[in-house]
Amino acid sequence: MGFEVSYTSSAGKWLGFVTAVWVQAISGNNYTFSNYSDALKTLMNLTQLELNNLSVVKDIGKAFGLLAGLASDRIPAPIILLIGSLEGLVGYGAQWLVVSRKIQPLSYWQITTWMNTAVLVTCIRNFRRNRGPVSGILKGYVGLSTAIFTDLCSALFADDPAKFLFMLAIVPFVVCLGAIFFLRETTPASTVDEEKEEAKYFSIINTVAIVVALYLQVYDFLPNKSETLALIFSGILIILLASPVAIPVYSFIKSWNLNRKRTEPDVEEQQVVEPLLNGETTGTEEVVAVVAVEDTVVAVVAVEEVKRRPVLGEDHTIFEAMWTVDFWILFVSFLCGVGTGLAVMNNMGQIGLALGYVDVSIFVSLTSIWGFFGRIISGSVSEYFIKRAGTPRPIWNAASQILMAVGYILMAVALPGSLYIGSIIVGLCYGVRLAVTVPTASELFGLKYYGLIYNILILNLPLGSFLFSGLLAGYLYDAQATPTAGGGNTCVGAHCYRLVFVIMAMACIVGFGLDILLAAKTKNIYTKIYRSRRSKKSSSSTESNGH
Repeated sequence: MGFEVSYTSSAGKWLGFVTAVWVQAISGNNYTFSNYSDALKTLMNLTQLELNNLSVVKDIGKAFGLLAGLASDRIPAPIILLIGSLEGLVGYGAQWLVVSRKIQPLSYWQITTWMNTAVLVTCIRNFRRNRGPVSGILKGYVGLSTAIFTDLCSALFADDPAKFLFMLAIVPFVVCLGAIFFLRETTPASTVDEEKEEAKYFSIINTVAIVVALYLQVYDFLPNKSETLALIFSGILIILLASPVAIPVYSFIKSWNLNRKRTEPDVEEQQVVEPLLNGETTGTEEVVAVVAVEDTVVAVVAVEEVKRRPVLGEDHTIFEAMWTVDFWILFVSFLCGVGTGLAVMNNMGQIGLALGYVDVSIFVSLTSIWGFFGRIISGSVSEYFIKRAGTPRPIWNAASQILMAVGYILMAVALPGSLYIGSIIVGLCYGVRLAVTVPTASELFGLKYYGLIYNILILNLPLGSFLFSGLLAGYLYDAQATPTAGGGNTCVGAHCYRLVFVIMAMACIVGFGLDILLAAKTKNIYTKIYRSRRSKKSSSSTESNGH
C-alpha cells in the first residue's frame, strides 16, 4: 500500500511541477515593458523620467507579494494562483484598453508575484533536496517568458502593442486556471533512489528548456519571416512547451504497471507476516518504551531550543531573519544585481533608439533568452558543486556581479555591436542572480516561513526599479534629452546612458564584495549540507550492499 501511495504521489507531484513550469513561462510579463514602452511614451507624451516612473509603478506591484508570502503559509496554492491570475487580467486588461485607444490614459498596475509565490514555494517544498534545479528551471522559464511572448506576438500580430497587451492579459489567466487543479504540496523525496529519479527528470526538463531557448534564438535571427513560417514556428513552440507533460504520464504508467503486478501477493510473504509463536513477544513493547523515552527527551530539548535564537540553516521567522547581518548582506547584494538589471530591461527601448536601432525586440529577446540560460545553468551548477565539494552558493552571485559590471562598461563605451554583447551579459548575470538567491535564502533561513522571506527579498525589484530606473536613468536621460512637441523628449547618441552604465557598474562591484563576504560567512553551512548528503548516500549504499 505504501508503495502505491509513493508512486501515485510521484506522478501527481511531477504533474504539479510541469504546470508550475507553464505558469512561470507566462508570468515574466513585467520584463516585456520595452516592447510597448515607446507606444506609451508617444501616446501619453511622456518624458523619460515619467516613463520610467510608470515602469516603477509596474514593479511596485511586487510589494503586494508580502501578502502572497503571508498567504503561502495559510492558503492553498490554487487560491493564490487564482488571485494572481485575476489581478494580472485586470492590470494588463487596463493597459490594453489604453494602448488600443478604447479608454483615456490612466495609471496602471499589476501583481504577478502571487503566481510566482504559489509555484515557487510549493515546488521548493516538494523537491527540497533539489532546490537549485527547481529554482533554475522555474526562474528560467520566467525569464524565457519574455522571449516567448515577444516572438509569439511578432509571429502572430506583427508586433502590435495593443494585441501584445491583450495576449498578456488573457493567456496567463487561462493557464493559471488550469494549474489550479494540479499544483499541490506533496511528500518530498526521502530516499537516495527517489533523489536520483528526481535528478533524472530534472535533466530531461532542463534539456527541453534549452531546446526551447535555442529554438527562440534561431527564430529571432531569421530574416524575412513569412506568415506561414510564423504559424509553423508558433505551433512547434507550443508543442515544445507542452512536451514535459510526458514525465508525469510516464510516472503514472510506471506506477500503474507496478501496482498491477502486486495485486497477487506472494505466498511466502504472507507466511512471514504471521509470528512463529503467538505467545512470544516480538519486542514491540520494548521499542514503544524506548520511543516514548526518546520523545520525552526530544520534547525537553525542544523547549530549551525555543529560548534561543535560531542559527543559520535552521527555520527563521521573518523577524529573526531580518535581525541577522547575513540577511541584509544578501538583501543589498541582491539589490545591486537585480536593480541594475531591471533598469536595463525597462529602458531597453530607449537605449536601443539612442544607439540608432529602430527595432529593439532583438535586444529584449537576447536579454530574456540569456537570462534563462543564467537561471537554468546556475541552478544546476551551484547544486552540483554543493553536492561535490560544499561550495557556498553565494560565490556564484559574486561571479555574476563582476561579469555584469563588465557588461555595463561595454555598453558605456558603445562600440559597434556592444549592445548585443551587453544584452547577453546582463541577461545572463541577472538570471544567475535570481536563480541562486532563491535556494540560498531557503538554505540559510529555512523553509517554514520561506514564502514571506522570499517576498521580502523580492522587494528589491520595485526598490531597484525605483532607484536605478526611475531616478538614476530617468534623471540622467532627461538631462541629455531634447524636448519634443507635445511635452515629451528624445535623446540620440551614446552619451544618453553612458553615466548611467558607469554608476551601475560601480554598484555591481559593491555587490561583488558583499557576495564574497556572504560566501565566507556561510562556508560552514554548506560544508554541513555537503557532509549530510554524503553521509546519507554512504548509509544508503551500505544498506543496498547488505541486502
